[in-house]
Amino acid sequence: MVHHVPHGKRTLFERESELAAVDEALSELCGLSRDGSEPPDRPRGALIAFAGRAGLGKTSLLAEARRRAAVKGCTVASARGGDQEQRVAFHVARQLVQPLLASVPDAELRDVLGSWYAIVGPALGLCAPPDGAPPDPQGLRDGLDWVLTHLAVQRAPLVVVIDDAHWADAESLSWLSAFAPRAEALPLLLVVAYRPEELPDHAEEFRGLPGRAGQRPIGLEPLSATAVARLVRDALGTRADDAFCRECWAVTAGNPFEAVELAAKVHDRGLTPDEAGAHLLRDLAAAVKGSGLVARLERLGTSTVRFAWACAVLGISVPPALAAAVAGIGEREAADCADRLRRARVLTGAHTLEFVHPLIATAVYRAIPGGVRVALHGQAAWCVVNAGLGASAAARHLLEVHPDGDTWVVQQLRAAARETVRAGAPDAARRYLARALREPPPWEDRAAVLYELGCASYLTEPATTVNHLRAALEEPITDPVLRNGIVYRLSQVLAHSDRLGEASDTLAREIRVTTEPRVRIRMQAEQFMWDAFRADEPDSPARSRRLARLADRLPGRDLTERYIIGLRAWDATLRAEPARTAVRHAERALVGGLGWAEEDRGFEVPVLVALTFLYADRPGRAEELFAAGIADFERQGWRGAHLSFAYTLLAYVRFRRGRLAEAEDFVRAGLRIAERVGSGTPAHWYAVGILIEILLARGRVAEATRTADAYGFGEPFPSAVVFPDAQAVHGELLLARGLTKDAAAELAAAGRRLDPRGMRNPAWCPWQLHLALAEADDAPERALTTAYEAVRRARRFATASAIGQALRITAEVAPGSARVKLLEESVSHLERSPAAYELACALVCLGAELRRVGRPKDAADPLYRGLEAAVQCGADGLVERAREELAAAGLRPRLLHSTERDTLTARERGAAALAVRGEPAARIAEELHTDEAAVVRLLSAVYRKVGTDHSGLAAALGVPPPPLTSR
Repeated sequence: MVHHVPHGKRTLFERESELAAVDEALSELCGLSRDGSEPPDRPRGALIAFAGRAGLGKTSLLAEARRRAAVKGCTVASARGGDQEQRVAFHVARQLVQPLLASVPDAELRDVLGSWYAIVGPALGLCAPPDGAPPDPQGLRDGLDWVLTHLAVQRAPLVVVIDDAHWADAESLSWLSAFAPRAEALPLLLVVAYRPEELPDHAEEFRGLPGRAGQRPIGLEPLSATAVARLVRDALGTRADDAFCRECWAVTAGNPFEAVELAAKVHDRGLTPDEAGAHLLRDLAAAVKGSGLVARLERLGTSTVRFAWACAVLGISVPPALAAAVAGIGEREAADCADRLRRARVLTGAHTLEFVHPLIATAVYRAIPGGVRVALHGQAAWCVVNAGLGASAAARHLLEVHPDGDTWVVQQLRAAARETVRAGAPDAARRYLARALREPPPWEDRAAVLYELGCASYLTEPATTVNHLRAALEEPITDPVLRNGIVYRLSQVLAHSDRLGEASDTLAREIRVTTEPRVRIRMQAEQFMWDAFRADEPDSPARSRRLARLADRLPGRDLTERYIIGLRAWDATLRAEPARTAVRHAERALVGGLGWAEEDRGFEVPVLVALTFLYADRPGRAEELFAAGIADFERQGWRGAHLSFAYTLLAYVRFRRGRLAEAEDFVRAGLRIAERVGSGTPAHWYAVGILIEILLARGRVAEATRTADAYGFGEPFPSAVVFPDAQAVHGELLLARGLTKDAAAELAAAGRRLDPRGMRNPAWCPWQLHLALAEADDAPERALTTAYEAVRRARRFATASAIGQALRITAEVAPGSARVKLLEESVSHLERSPAAYELACALVCLGAELRRVGRPKDAADPLYRGLEAAVQCGADGLVERAREELAAAGLRPRLLHSTERDTLTARERGAAALAVRGEPAARIAEELHTDEAAVVRLLSAVYRKVGTDHSGLAAALGVPPPPLTSR
């Protein structure tokens, strides 16, 4: 501990090993090893955690660490948790970052932080919260990670020191706990100190953080008798004899803080430090803390006591004028009180006041009589607001005030909650609003407070949100806008809690009583959306007819109308209406904009519109929309479930294009985000289902099985519709494992669930095709009938990829004489689609079938092409099968390329330009001086690379389509 003694000397006792750890970490951070040479992996950061009871010298040890870091030229950022500030969101984070960035001009700060400015700025007190939806907690933590990483790199080496971490606010501490393991990868030394017995639940991660002592913090022990003797003699001189020093050690139990205070008291009293006076030490030691400290404080006078109480209520770094206002005394008298408290070693500082030690602050605060303490917090709240520090600064004081029906208190708590939500701390806002509700608010405001409380609980406690919002609807509501907002939010949280039926029913009740036409159509749009995701919808065809009638007559004037049109596009996709119909509605929905991060809207409809393009053989267009949506999410700071869905479904787009390695990377990124959000969420079902599909396509059946087992991917399946259908994917996995009977049962069950709802598009859910494969051995005729029905449905949807896939799988269950023809037709369709993996499968199947019917020469070309395409897709299992088929045909594999470039070759671009003009294959072949078969292959490569079929080629290439009359 650093000890303040009468002569201003600073001494540190028995902390050599702790300081050695600090020195070693600083040397490595600054690029030097113990012998002064540069280590090969410099600079290397670290985490050092010190743990110990109150008074053992943690603060002094950290002060010395800061001093040594400054001597070495490090940038030092420090913060301290406070007993009174524990419920102030981002209090510690602000202390760390504000001093480093507060002096930066706003224009430069915007440039430095970029897109993170509006996300982390409000949390760090660097800017006012912007309008729009607040960031989710995970997005904000990612932003704080970026800011600290940026500071560590730009101001390296950086030393971050956090004292009294056990009192840090939950938001800061959860962020730092997650960030701390990254310190070693940065030029950053993180040093924390805390009392282990007072570490709250939300800070448990600190106990196991890796650091200099392995998985344990460095524990601080009490001083030995020898060290206490040295400390006492430093303060009182050599005349302090051994008996006196030993008694000092005995009465303080080696606690450095108490020993310093005891020596100072002996000095102040003018006692002789010898054996004769040793018997007085116990009484003096009692005055250092607890009731003894309080009694000593009371001797300083009533106004001084009240001033100390005000400081204790206000917490860390108290402005003297604010303390005077809270204490109700003049500034001159306050200055005298502060002087007396400084001389009594209670306070320190001039421009801002702090208690000499947290133990003193705690003792003073606990000594305030209960009624007086409540009154002082109320006075502090009023003074803080009057000083212009804002409602958020006053809110922690209002939490301590007894409810009294005070409208001003309710107003301040609601204002603080709004600020805190915008800053990305919904849990803190929830505390403020819950307290406002107990005040209670005026009856006319009660519904609004319940609504705000429900919104604040939305991300973390959906069940609680439902209760608050339902309670709000039971209150008398005079503002129809408020009532509508409550209904929208209630339906959203019910739907996201897998209670889609309740969400739909909630909207249905309001639709019946709403008289405002635009409100009614908005509620209908919301109801249509949640019904589209319901697996138990009672009358899906009727809902589809109503949706079609409504969407067809809407021009798309506003977002609500465009949402309905977008839902119509998706409904057409599910029901296998012609793809051109679905695309036409999807394009209509996009005219005028369809934002992914609207504050009071879900992101579901923009996703469905993007997926409409995917299933309609326009994956390139779908990717464009997903890229824009991800940019919206990241700009808004939505990096939780929203971003997980976006990455996961973007992976599905890549999967459908046949880019399996890229798809796996994206889906694993989405799964990692889903795991941070929480297990068992819809984001998990999407991510795991798509990952299993990708692994099966890559030929990694065992890994797909392990993935399903690890995440419990099986019954019971979610009640919401997910893409791809979870039960169908599970059946596909069982089929890949050879469990054909189980697979057939699972896939048939999926069909019984989807068919009555009119979800009959094999492009979306090819359950019939996989069921045909599962039934092929035991019921070949039924299997063939099932497969042909899937082909019929695919032809109705009329996309080349859907027809091609259906024909390929039908060939596998068809009699031998029909297989070649079916596969040739399959290849012909898939060559006109962007589905690279499906084309590779069809080519290999065609080559294999040609070899089996005794046509090895004809088999060579499709096998070579299939092998090349499989390699480019990353379909390892298909590559192995193609190689086996080539070997069986007596052919050797050619030298292969491992990747496919998106850039079109000159011949591909020439063929594409002619195709856009509507030229037939024969004319294109003539222009390019080649044959028609080569033209087909050139255009097939174009469709795969650009990500569209022929109908979307002009838009994908950015050229105008030909006039209608020339087609």
